[in-house]
Amino acid sequence: MAKKSQLARLAKKERLVRKYAAKRAALKAGGDWEALQKLPRNSSPVRLKSRCAISGRSRGYMRAFGLSRIEFRRLAREGKIPGVKKASW
Repeated sequence: MAKKSQLARLAKKERLVRKYAAKRAALKAGGDWEALQKLPRNSSPVRLKSRCAISGRSRGYMRAFGLSRIEFRRLAREGKIPGVKKASW
């Protein structure tokens, strides 16, 4: 499990990205780069980090499922992910 502080930091960044998304898009369309630089750094969507929805792990993240490799394997083994089954030959 990721630290609570890391998850809280990520949640704060996500809120900022949503808050400034419209303003950021308008400034980009207008080409006003000086005003764009005055927005908070964490309001940029590039600064978001992909994390597992269950454990908060950032490494080994599978974008298609929103899970880390460890949680994906556990849920797939339990049969809780539709369309995914263990390969055997």
